[in-house]
Amino acid sequence: MGSGGKADLVLRGGDVYVVDAARSWAQAVAVAGGRIAAAGTDAEIAEWVGPQTEVVELGGRMVLPGFQDAHIHASAAGLERIRCDLSGAHSLAGYLSIVRAYAGQHPDAPWITGGGWSMDVFPGGVPRREDLDRVVPDRPVFLSNRDHHAAWVNSAALALAGIGSGTPDPPDGRIERDAHGEPAGTLQEGAMDLAGRHVPGPSLEEQVAGIVEAQLYLHTLGITGWQEAIVGDYAVVPDCYDAYLEADRRGLLSARVTGALWWQRGTGTGQLGDLIERRAGAGGGRFRATSVKIMQDGVCENFTASMLTPYLDAHGHPAGGQGRSFFEPGELTAAAAAADAHGFQGHFHAIGDRAVREALDAVAAARAANGPGHGRHHISHLQVVHPGDLPRFRQLSVMANCQPLWACYEPQMTELTLPFLGPQRASWQYPFGSLARSGAQLCFGSDWPVSSPNPLWEIHTAVNRTIPPGYPYAGPGAGDPFLPGERLDLATAIAAFTIGSAYVNRDEREAGSVEAGKRADLVVLDRNLFSRPATEIALANVDLTITDGQMRYDRHRLV
Repeated sequence: MGSGGKADLVLRGGDVYVVDAARSWAQAVAVAGGRIAAAGTDAEIAEWVGPQTEVVELGGRMVLPGFQDAHIHASAAGLERIRCDLSGAHSLAGYLSIVRAYAGQHPDAPWITGGGWSMDVFPGGVPRREDLDRVVPDRPVFLSNRDHHAAWVNSAALALAGIGSGTPDPPDGRIERDAHGEPAGTLQEGAMDLAGRHVPGPSLEEQVAGIVEAQLYLHTLGITGWQEAIVGDYAVVPDCYDAYLEADRRGLLSARVTGALWWQRGTGTGQLGDLIERRAGAGGGRFRATSVKIMQDGVCENFTASMLTPYLDAHGHPAGGQGRSFFEPGELTAAAAAADAHGFQGHFHAIGDRAVREALDAVAAARAANGPGHGRHHISHLQVVHPGDLPRFRQLSVMANCQPLWACYEPQMTELTLPFLGPQRASWQYPFGSLARSGAQLCFGSDWPVSSPNPLWEIHTAVNRTIPPGYPYAGPGAGDPFLPGERLDLATAIAAFTIGSAYVNRDEREAGSVEAGKRADLVVLDRNLFSRPATEIALANVDLTITDGQMRYDRHRLV
């Protein structure tokens, strides 16, 4: 409670969208002791104002619960921002200019590392080593792409890793090769680790700095909490467990973070003891590790997403390949059942329709073995979902973890996906509307740095199914809606990014709505999204971000 029973902070004169069960509205919010003391009319909140109360005049602006991102790689994204960050360019010339400049600024770095390149810039989505050789001939280069399912490497990196024409593809990946059978310079999926294991890992200090950098950026977008989608050793994503604990210990975390502990392939349920120990070691602060991440397949663009039927070739004929499920059904079921039995939340990566079905089957088996439970299991990405599997999300209480910014006509969709799926499967992509209509619970995540973590861009795309204004990867047809029958209404989209993601993070009793007693995690937008055309959602700005009643970002002044 503030001084003399008054509020520490009052926001008044605005449009407060409460996101409670009744989808109520208020005008003002009182905050005391880091929590929401009351939400109501300006007159009702007036009694909370005392001589020490900080009053923010909203002037008609909109207040929402702080956004929570249900699937993000904030640690890796922060590292990329302080390393060789390619995300600000979208051309070969732009990428090479950034790499050349970074290498020149870091002459003592043994490796040039970073990422953020987009597959659609390169023919077939495959960059070549020769281009990197021109700008960095003397040191190895390892750059992950936007989705972290491939790496672009130069000749020095290939040589250091011993990757040549005779190197076989690993079971869970592919070495792209040129016409002579030599490595072309792109390593897909598990093949990334052939070179990645030689890349020096970041120091603890560098990782902590990356987390702080990511948090600062996410606060500018109104994000007050997230689920870190991989915590563990995975190819191009360094294990961030110790870094989060250290950031928390130093008091550097102003957000709440749920960690999804990486389930290693080929290790089986014997790894549970280590995961349980990690969960116990992260139970007392702003970072918890209560989820288990299981990646079941790859991505459509490189034909590693697991499909029920074969991909098509460039001429529209079945090509024979159906991608690959990284876990066989029996292994996946055993993993899901064991994790569920020990109280972990299952966080599944599933892009293709076969992977989605296998993840649902695994949860069904876990439910049968352990009872209904309260696992809050969720499946992320959901690019291609067979219509027969849509009602199973509600039946199994599996949350649909959607990345809405992907559901639009960008070049990776038009050039690297649609031609190889065929009309029927193409129409099953990102079925957010169908999932909502079938009764599935939705939560939203960005998968940053795969794509932007901007919730307003993501909500815009979920509602309009078009590329938001300002999005850097627009291509032909950007203004056309992608499968408009799968649009969501604005209220559903906002709920997915607030109370829905808070629920999947086991935080809904503390955050996700503007209700008395909850943490004062709030975002102020410069306009009421409901009062403007849906086509203008992405034009809104975040003015203020608040966690625990403290200002973390103010668009108009430094905090």
